[in-house]
Amino acid sequence: MRAIQIIQGNDHSLEASNINVVIDVIRAFTVAHYAFINGAQGIMLAGTVDEALRIKKRFPQYVLAGEIKGLPIPGFEIDNSPARLQALDLDGKMLIQKTTNGVRATLNSLNAEHVFVTGFSNARTTAAYIKRSLLKEENMTINLIASHPSGDDDLACAEYMAEILQSSDRVSTDQAITRIQQSAAAEKFYDDERPEFLREDISFCTKELPSDFVMKVNDHHDIPLIERVEVDNNAI
Repeated sequence: MRAIQIIQGNDHSLEASNINVVIDVIRAFTVAHYAFINGAQGIMLAGTVDEALRIKKRFPQYVLAGEIKGLPIPGFEIDNSPARLQALDLDGKMLIQKTTNGVRATLNSLNAEHVFVTGFSNARTTAAYIKRSLLKEENMTINLIASHPSGDDDLACAEYMAEILQSSDRVSTDQAITRIQQSAAAEKFYDDERPEFLREDISFCTKELPSDFVMKVNDHHDIPLIERVEVDNNAI
């Protein structure tokens, strides 16, 4: 029997597994998904601002992206808004990403044969790819990591992916979207007194996109790197 476990939070220590999928819907891995769509070549993961700046010093042509408590980081070229990202030309560029939940959770989830990251926008593609291409044995272990420690947005996405992996339909696309929209993590984006958080971001975070790639973490170098891995979209 395949063991699918949902874990919530970003500060964890996991036993070795076959597959880890780290989920950050609002907004880190939605930003990552759109960055690849907009031509990004790869995304390096930095656990702290200082580490991100050290990588930038080493590779000055790379682009700093991220947030602290949802807000832009001084000196970073890109914040954590998928809406604002649309205006940027990222063709062929490498990003350095530092975020509160998603990146931290990923760096704590590298103890697996395969590590993927996703937001809701690429969740179905990711789950379908794992189910079709990687689930070859019955005794495989899969961890779905909802990186927000308490938010229902990532948990809703994790439960949605679990249903796809198990060929069940107990959580519909619309149900998952509604939970994300109504989650505590989304509330500030609807608050007119907090214009730094764009309502439009939630639209990007809850739009399921047909994709021809998944986002896989390559941990074979000194800095973990999210790479775009092409998949057969017609088989999903």
